[in-house]
Amino acid sequence: RVQLMESGGGSVQAGGSLRLSCIVSGYTYNSGCMAWFRQLPAKEREGVAAFDFGAGSTLYADSVKGRFSISQDTANNNVYLQMTSLDPEDTAVYYCAARSSSCYLAASWYVIWGQGTQLTVSS
Repeated sequence: RVQLMESGGGSVQAGGSLRLSCIVSGYTYNSGCMAWFRQLPAKEREGVAAFDFGAGSTLYADSVKGRFSISQDTANNNVYLQMTSLDPEDTAVYYCAARSSSCYLAASWYVIWGQGTQLTVSS
């Protein structure tokens, strides 16, 4: 059974950096997609970044382009989200998700989710 577990969340000041990790167990992805989403209370889950294992390509939301970077550790399939120039508007619970096909930044395409990790950015 595939399981995803996020870690690395915390509290940072605006302008700071943080790296989130998504640890994958129960499956080795040679193709498909892993993505990061974020969500505020009473808001829809927003796609942030995605990594296509087959193509080695990435996809980013406009709001994070140039600031966030998604990467994969090919040794263990773990996926990371490096976040820089953080802004209070980046505050949210961050989730990683996986699917066996192409990448999209829409939550409805994903059925495998981690439990989330909180990021709080203070001004």
